[in-house]
Amino acid sequence: MPNRGSIVAIVDDDKAVGNAIEVLMRSIGLVAQAFSSGEEFLRSPELSRTGCLVVDFDMPRMSGLDLHSNLSRLGNEIPTILITAYPSDDIRVRALQAGVICYLPKPFDESDLLNCIQTALDSSKGNSGAP
Repeated sequence: MPNRGSIVAIVDDDKAVGNAIEVLMRSIGLVAQAFSSGEEFLRSPELSRTGCLVVDFDMPRMSGLDLHSNLSRLGNEIPTILITAYPSDDIRVRALQAGVICYLPKPFDESDLLNCIQTALDSSKGNSGAP
């Protein structure tokens, strides 16, 4: 996978989910870091190095979609994958309209997540869909 210098940031208030995705990313050679809230991620020095954001939709204080929208408004266009345990067509449509790269209902297949991360990292490098 390209872009190994960039961080895959995982933002999920369920530590087990965040840690599992972090371990998966590291197992394929990517640098990853889990955060328990959008606020924690926004305060992190890793923000500027993040090449892909995997974020849970349903979190206290700031939803994953709010985090993505706030980053976009601030000029931080980080390719984002939105995951959720409570999928709905409304959230999916809102997420895709907001520019989210992938929308994955939990539980999702590891290969689906990895495909989304590949797409996100390619887009963050400007490689429009190159294999």
